[in-house]
Amino acid sequence: MLDKASKEIPTTSRTKSQIMMRLEKMVEETDIMHGAIRSVDMDEGVFGIAHSELIAKEDMQQLFEHEELGIAVIHTYIWYMYDTLMRGTELCNRFNFIAASRINTMFITKNPTSVMNELVDRFMVAGDNTTPNLYFLPFNSGNGGHWVLVAMDLSRLMVYYLDSLPGDWSKYPSMKKTVDA
Repeated sequence: MLDKASKEIPTTSRTKSQIMMRLEKMVEETDIMHGAIRSVDMDEGVFGIAHSELIAKEDMQQLFEHEELGIAVIHTYIWYMYDTLMRGTELCNRFNFIAASRINTMFITKNPTSVMNELVDRFMVAGDNTTPNLYFLPFNSGNGGHWVLVAMDLSRLMVYYLDSLPGDWSKYPSMKKTVDA
């Protein structure tokens, strides 16, 4: 059991995060696990533009059973974290998210200018000094559906990536193209 005064994070595979337990409870309270398809409406606060994701049983199973995750699951999980932890707090002024569906390898290859414009639009969405300096972009590496998290720090003009697999960034040339765009 986690001591509330402690800042330690459980790391055993048998321990679920609090946010994952909340998400499972939310799903159990719906009819998604019985075959229903739900539309998750996301306002512009999450990704800078309003859009919807369709979520079905298969999508939730990807998350709960640690399978390869689709973009709908990634977006819905980010929306849930935003809605649960960030909305109406100072966290909204510290960092933001970029939708993986709008910045990806296919778009970069076909039209790099539109990708660059998309990023600039996202960075400028607040248009004042409350614009966050840190943006997170979930990026599908194309290596068997493996996702990495790209973090762009605009105040330092630095880009970081978080990868659960060992190795260096050079194994993801499409990610470098995204950052260079």
